[in-house]
Amino acid sequence: MKPEITMSRLDAERLERLLEGMRNKGFPGSAELEEEIARAKIVEPSQVPPTVVTMNSTVRFKVESSGTEFSLTLVYPKDVAGSSDRISVLAPVGSALLGLKEGDEITWPAPGGKVLNVRIIEVTYQPERSGDMAL
Repeated sequence: MKPEITMSRLDAERLERLLEGMRNKGFPGSAELEEEIARAKIVEPSQVPPTVVTMNSTVRFKVESSGTEFSLTLVYPKDVAGSSDRISVLAPVGSALLGLKEGDEITWPAPGGKVLNVRIIEVTYQPERSGDMAL
């Protein structure tokens, strides 16, 4: 069972536009991202709880199967630009992070038929919490 997720109205609208623009390109994971948007509790940006992963949040998380811990910023594909401290929302782990809160765990499909078990440790930066609503 997947944990409940919360998404800002602004993030949901931007992601729906992104997916619509990629409709004919068929990237892996698009169906999963669409499902996450559809099942999310959508709230105004000012109503997003401070421990929820939103777009442009920096989050510490652990991939349970490998025990590896990461600290990455969840961004739109255009903002990755080869940066090792950012992850695209279109990447399997990126889609998995979106909308989760500190302490949540989720099992998510990965390339090659594998699955990832991801646990959120801490949201170290969240635009909504910091008042950066334009991001």
